[in-house]
Order: sequence, then C-alpha cells, then structure tokens
Amino acid sequence: MSTNSPRVGFLGAGQMALAMAHGFVARGGIAGSSILAADPFAQARTRFEKEISGAKTTESNQEVIDQSDVVIVAVKPQMMADAAKSLDKMPSECLLISIAAGVTLERLTSLFSTDRIIRVMPNTPCLVGLAACAFSANEGVTAEDITLTKTLLEATGIAVQVPEKQLDAVTGLSGSGPAFVYMMIEAMSDAGVRQGLPRMVALQLAAQTVKGAAEMVLATGQHPAALKDNVTSPGGTTIAGVHTLENQGFRGAVIDAISAATERSKELGKD
Repeated sequence: MSTNSPRVGFLGAGQMALAMAHGFVARGGIAGSSILAADPFAQARTRFEKEISGAKTTESNQEVIDQSDVVIVAVKPQMMADAAKSLDKMPSECLLISIAAGVTLERLTSLFSTDRIIRVMPNTPCLVGLAACAFSANEGVTAEDITLTKTLLEATGIAVQVPEKQLDAVTGLSGSGPAFVYMMIEAMSDAGVRQGLPRMVALQLAAQTVKGAAEMVLATGQHPAALKDNVTSPGGTTIAGVHTLENQGFRGAVIDAISAATERSKELGKD
C-alpha cells in the first residue's frame, strides 16, 4: 500500500478485529499508529493495544469515525443498532465496512444514514494471512473504495466480490467453516492417540495433513474427487476409511452443518 495509506478504525476490538488488524500491519502496509479501535470493555482495549504495536484504543465510537478514513464495524449482529445509535454523525468521507453476519446493506444504510458501505464476510485465518473473504458493495461505493477494500482484505488472504444474496452462503461456508475444520483436526488427532500416537505428534500430523490437502486443491486446480482417487488404491487403507466415512454420513453432515450456518445467518439478518 502507498505511503498515503488510510487511517483504519474498528468499532469493536474483539477477536476478528484483532485478526484483521494483524493482517493489515503484517502484510497490508498499514502502520499500527494508523489504527484506532473502540470498545466498551477495558480488557479488550488493553489486549488490542498490546497485540497491535502502535495502535490506540478508545471507548468512543464517534472518535473512531472522526479520525478514520475506513471504519470496520466489528460488533456482533445483535449489537449493530446500538453501535449506530452511539454515533452523533457519519461523515460522508468515511468508508464503512461491516463484518457482521446477516446484517444487510439495506439495514446498514438505514442504521448509519450512509450508502457508502461495503459488507464483508471474513474468517479468523486472516490472523495468519490465509483468510477466505467475500464482500458486496452498496450503491454509494466508488471504484476506489472497492479497490481499497480488496487491497486491505488481500493482506489477510483472498478476497472475492459476490452479489449480496450470496453472502449468507459465504457465512456458512468460509465464515463458520474453520470451526468445522478444527473439529475434524481434533477428531483426527484423537484417532491417532487412540491408535497409540503421542498427543502432540498426532495433532501435528493431523493439522499438517489438512493444510497439505487444502494446498493441493489450490495449487493443482484438480477437483478434490480426483485428488482423493489418486490416493485411494484398490483394496487399500484409504478406501477402507472412505467407506466408513460414507457409511457414517460424513458428506451429508458437512453439507447440513454449512446449510444450518447459512440459515442462521439469514435469521440474524431478519432480526
């Protein structure tokens, strides 16, 4: 990012704000001193300042709005109305980026009295530069705003623009997806321990296996089914395991989990 990098503000200094701020500083060319975060909880403010060197925090949402070029609203969906009510004014020169699941652009425009809003669905791997983000832009957003947003998000991983109607599905897939993958890694590790491996060895092997398999999909461009077939020998160990997963409804469980998360995102939007 250029030397004229934007001043970035956060309404909310929780886990997602921290993860995004880490990415902006580490890979996005944003100085910690250009970041200001607001949070009502002193513990959250202290942690943010400790982890993001040079960043400042405040209790005032309005202070963040007044002193930032880009403001990321990182509060829970249920707290969005309260965040908007805490503001006396919303300067037109401030780009608003919401990462709240389910809260629509229409609702955000009504709450914050501005149409210069981008709605983003990030995920927590942005902490390590491996996020999968999707975003949708409101009608008041300029081409420069979209470029800036994409640049910021790509400092945390990948970023794709989608129609807003697809964001609930993104929430279910990549927003909630890391939790499902963590559960799989934990289960694989437990299985390794059951078969006699030391806990840390099993956990390291399980996590690296998931990471390597994901990278194979991205690097080769091959369909996951083809990659699966490449390691599934006739009468071998892998096909025995695949058969068990199929019997236990593995695919259906994953599909149902993402569908449930998607539906919950839609419910949050209605709330």
